[in-house]
Amino acid sequence: MSKKRNLRPEEIAMLQANACMADNWSSVFVPENFDIKYVSHTRFSGEVTLGAFNKEFILPGGLKKHAGLRHVTLHNCRLGDNCLIENVQNYIANYDIGENCIIQHVNVILVDGVSSFGNGTLVSVLNETGGREVPIYDWLPAPLAYVITLYRHRPQLISRISKLIEFYSKEISSSRGSIGNNSRITNTGTIRNVRIGSYATIENCTRLENGSVNSREEEPVYVGDSVIAQDFILSAGVILSDAAKIVRCFVGQACHITHNFSAHDSLLFSNCAFENGEACAIFAGPFTVSMHKSSLLIAGMYSFLNAGSGSNQSNHMYKLGPIHQGIVERGSKTTSDSYILWPARVGAFSLVMGRHYHHCDTSDMPFSYLIEKDDETYLVPGVNLRSVGTIRDAQKWPKRDKRKAGLQLDPINYNLLSPYTISKMRKAVEVLKNLQALVGETSEIYYYQNTRIKGSSLRNGLALYGKAINKFLGNSLIKRLEGTAFSSIEEIWAQLQPTESRGKGEWIDLSGMIAPQEVIENLLRSIEAGEITSLEEISAIILDIQKHYYEMEWTWAYDMIESVYGVNLQTITAKELIALTEIWKESVVSLDELLYADAKKEFSLTSKIGFGVDGSATEKMKDFEGVRGDFENNPFVLAVKDHIVKKEALGNELIERLKVVL
Repeated sequence: MSKKRNLRPEEIAMLQANACMADNWSSVFVPENFDIKYVSHTRFSGEVTLGAFNKEFILPGGLKKHAGLRHVTLHNCRLGDNCLIENVQNYIANYDIGENCIIQHVNVILVDGVSSFGNGTLVSVLNETGGREVPIYDWLPAPLAYVITLYRHRPQLISRISKLIEFYSKEISSSRGSIGNNSRITNTGTIRNVRIGSYATIENCTRLENGSVNSREEEPVYVGDSVIAQDFILSAGVILSDAAKIVRCFVGQACHITHNFSAHDSLLFSNCAFENGEACAIFAGPFTVSMHKSSLLIAGMYSFLNAGSGSNQSNHMYKLGPIHQGIVERGSKTTSDSYILWPARVGAFSLVMGRHYHHCDTSDMPFSYLIEKDDETYLVPGVNLRSVGTIRDAQKWPKRDKRKAGLQLDPINYNLLSPYTISKMRKAVEVLKNLQALVGETSEIYYYQNTRIKGSSLRNGLALYGKAINKFLGNSLIKRLEGTAFSSIEEIWAQLQPTESRGKGEWIDLSGMIAPQEVIENLLRSIEAGEITSLEEISAIILDIQKHYYEMEWTWAYDMIESVYGVNLQTITAKELIALTEIWKESVVSLDELLYADAKKEFSLTSKIGFGVDGSATEKMKDFEGVRGDFENNPFVLAVKDHIVKKEALGNELIERLKVVL
């Protein structure tokens, strides 16, 4: 900032002639080269420092306006160069305003007292009545929020983390607010105790109170029409508009909250999209989506969720109040008019259809359907492994990540198959086989965790889980040998040896990040012991765990291959490796063929109802193909067929190389 000076007597006189006034002109400071003709109808109160007014702005529609002050009251403010501030109905108080900012037609912008700008706000997530409160702060990553929310059985851990957040909140607390460079605030009501980053746009907004708008040049934040936000943090790249209302919320990077959506006491992490509906006390991990007016998400934990129209959960049909919660694990969907009575837990990548009142727990049955029939919940294990929609989702999520490189708060793992889901499948296989042994292989109905499983569904589930396990373990093995040169079996053994000691045992999903439980446990013990003394250190360790995911995945897969197939990878023969490759090929191809068959259903006669409405059967076909294209040339179908060819070729290539060391 250039050196500032007091106003000269002749400048004061000219300002007074321009209808300006000051409580004390000696408390007004300006740059050495200051053009006062761009200041009119302005009142200065307290200590005010102005920047230069050298820039002309071109507003939408082509209107040109020069930087300056017109019809505004400033109290204890510091302005950067080239600000345009005009028509402030009340005043701006206790703010540092950056360069090239535009502020027009606002009611009031002020900091009253000392504020932490939303940091430290307690969000009563999952349990509306309290008990799982999460203190939010600017850089809150989803895995840490997951721990704070769910690890209440470790009070010392929660206390340590809470104190670190409290320290950060106090450290950034101030009696002065800030508006970053190149920000634009227009036609807005009240902004009270809000810190605003650079390149933010706030227009036609009703009220912002006690919060942070963490906008930056690479990921600007947009706050639009009729928005009300209180006790909040908006991360970089957020869009909050169209009468959305949030109270006591953390909103993660690149989230879109629009079209009258309301949320309170909720954590919404990266790339979530919410419109029209309502959220209450939810933990929304990355890519949680709810777009419909009639949808209510309440007291639940989700990630990669797609909530259909009318999706609803209930936690209040109890005498002690709304104290129950539910978990819908990653990648699941709820269909239109679906309902779940909490408490309940739904396994990863599942589909929920109908209304479910029996508090089911299908967490060890991933990729399943939950279907209502005669007020009972029927479980169809593993059927989503053959669903086109499941694969399409896995492909679209990374493409829809709107975060920019550099600063990504949430580590996100997009894999459908991982140590986490494969472990669940192995448990599922054990459970299903035990049910067969106990009840009989010919039974028509089996009972599991308040659900019913048809005999045919159980048998199909066993087959599908088996194929998926073979596919994942084969993928891991082949990836380890892909593109490597070897001329002896000893070289293969060396290549197969894990390079990372971490990864054995159980894995967990910390709202988007998949990691070995032991690794997370080591982190938590270090926090409890006071060995980790800052939030930055916690975030760095979390990102490092994500960075080494694939090395740790292979460590886990190495042990699992030995366990599942009864081989010793330290002494495995080329013949055994060829046999494992053949198992992998068969599983990959057969699963792809199931996907191909599922995709074909989208081109059935039933799917063509409503096409060619006034024409013949031929015209119906042509109309359908004009809109949807033909089946064989569908991009997804082509991708499946190409995947089969490539994987068969990959397996055959490895087999040929292995034959050399037979």
